[in-house]
Amino acid sequence: MRSLWLNKLSVIFGPRTRVNWLLLCFVSVLALIAVFGSSSSNSFDSVTSTVVPEIYTNYRRLKEQAAVDFYELKTLSFGASGQRELGLCGKERENYVPCYNVTANLLLGYKDGEEFDRHCEVSRQGKWCLVRPPKDYKIPLRWPAGRDVIWNGNVKITKDQFLSSGSMTKRMMLLEENQIAFHSEDGSILDGVKDYSRQIAEMMGLGSDSEFFQAGVHTILDIGCGFGSFGAHLVSLKLMALCIAAYEATGSQVQLALERGLPAMIGNFISRQLPYPSLSFDMVHCAQCGIVWDKKEGMFLIEVDRLLKPGGYFVLTSPTSDPRGSSTGTKKRNMLTPLEQFTEKICWSLIAQQDETFIWQKTADTHCYSSRKQNDVPLCKEGYDGPYYQALMPCITGPSSKRWIPIQNRSLSSHLSSADLEVHGNEEDFFEDLQVWKLALKNYWSLLTPLIFSDHPKRPGDEDPLPPFNMIRNVMDMNAHYGNLNAALLEENKSVWVMNVVPVSARNTLPLILDRGFPGVLHDWCEPFPTYPRTYDMLHADGLLSHLTSERCSLMDLFLEMDRILRPEGWVVLSDNLGAIELARAHATQVRWDARVIDLQNGSDQRLLVCQKPFVRK
Repeated sequence: MRSLWLNKLSVIFGPRTRVNWLLLCFVSVLALIAVFGSSSSNSFDSVTSTVVPEIYTNYRRLKEQAAVDFYELKTLSFGASGQRELGLCGKERENYVPCYNVTANLLLGYKDGEEFDRHCEVSRQGKWCLVRPPKDYKIPLRWPAGRDVIWNGNVKITKDQFLSSGSMTKRMMLLEENQIAFHSEDGSILDGVKDYSRQIAEMMGLGSDSEFFQAGVHTILDIGCGFGSFGAHLVSLKLMALCIAAYEATGSQVQLALERGLPAMIGNFISRQLPYPSLSFDMVHCAQCGIVWDKKEGMFLIEVDRLLKPGGYFVLTSPTSDPRGSSTGTKKRNMLTPLEQFTEKICWSLIAQQDETFIWQKTADTHCYSSRKQNDVPLCKEGYDGPYYQALMPCITGPSSKRWIPIQNRSLSSHLSSADLEVHGNEEDFFEDLQVWKLALKNYWSLLTPLIFSDHPKRPGDEDPLPPFNMIRNVMDMNAHYGNLNAALLEENKSVWVMNVVPVSARNTLPLILDRGFPGVLHDWCEPFPTYPRTYDMLHADGLLSHLTSERCSLMDLFLEMDRILRPEGWVVLSDNLGAIELARAHATQVRWDARVIDLQNGSDQRLLVCQKPFVRK
């Protein structure tokens, strides 16, 4: 018969086998011996001249050992089954994107386009499993070759879909055996994109598209970006072009753009605002993006107005007109009349029209908002811009924000001035954080260069790698703070771009990140990220794990989501305190990552966990 105290423990901790109880007691005795042994050691060492360092060192070691013992005990109490590696999901989930279940949304009554919206509350968590790569998946080509050529087995577009697609698709993509090329051999398509970009610049009154930056156009939101060719050209001009497009079950624009190594994410604003703050972009571009802009009483244009900075541009390339006898001029006139009428009400001006391209400019004159008619679109109340994915609002921002700075008045430097930083506050904290990340990046490089940023070792069956192209094209910083990891990478001339994610439960520094010209987004890490599987080369998070322990999130759900969006042979770098890192290492083992803990040797309990996702070919 078991003793009374053992029965009480069983009630508290649940039933355990006799072996588990013995192991638990044994580890507890070892921990007590370590505590008393260290205490006696301290009493003997107190007569020496190095009393403070010795006590500090012993205390630090005790703290670290206690944290490790705690997680070992926690693992032991859950039993050996808690550390079992997870299995692979079925073939049907190779391109699985949570929160976008159109069938379930329709059954719940979502309609009028809202069935294509993001609805994470509809998602049902099934059995934990790892999303497997397609059978024909291959590691992407190194940058910059991978920008123009991708493996067709890596994206969900088949040869039959390609051959049955329209002439535009055939002009933009060439299918060659098992690759998709985004330019023709004579460069005619690339020249077409350059001509289009130059046309936009000239319509804005510029000499060429190389003058976009000087004109204040640093950041562009490309809605319905097609296959990313326009964005790729803008990136070559040192501009930040972020592609957004609605979720597509096959042939996704976002998946193709990300596979090319270009900034992109799933997003639409059928019923909800995009996860960016007001006054975020210098230009919004729509080329045959499929949006009927004068529907819903102009709510789509109001959302574009919210995102545009004062003096910013909205570029619309309309669909081609019907060739069956209608007057092209009449059709365009009919399409533009309601748009022109509405844009005047929100203080936009149509500044240029050429062929099928139209450019509006948002006013930088605050007087326009005070002189509008009473029945025009009202101004929003202060502070309305806070919630995450909130419903579209029938009001415009107006000039009340501290960030109401015309793009033409902005410094030509890529660095924010002291005046710019004063708008966001905490200037001293910003520069201190910047120095920390400059140093941290150098430390990362010395630790990780042999593994990550040098040429990858030759894999069996592969051709010899061609230096000096990077293995890393994109990085997701899952807790971006001020975006200073992004800034440090740019300063070191690393040819990578960073998706700077600001958790919704953290201080909202996204306006500052976007004002610096970096890609960024708000996100709740208790939910899946709006992207397709295998779209990032590296995931980085500083302090995120310890931050999320107080949230409602499941760390295993987070690690499964990280595994979903990380490509095979991609890397994870986590920086956190010892306890969080030890727990993360246990989760990394379950998702089959190769993991190594690195002590930074800086006198703190901070650790790095460096992981690599294996290429599972099952």
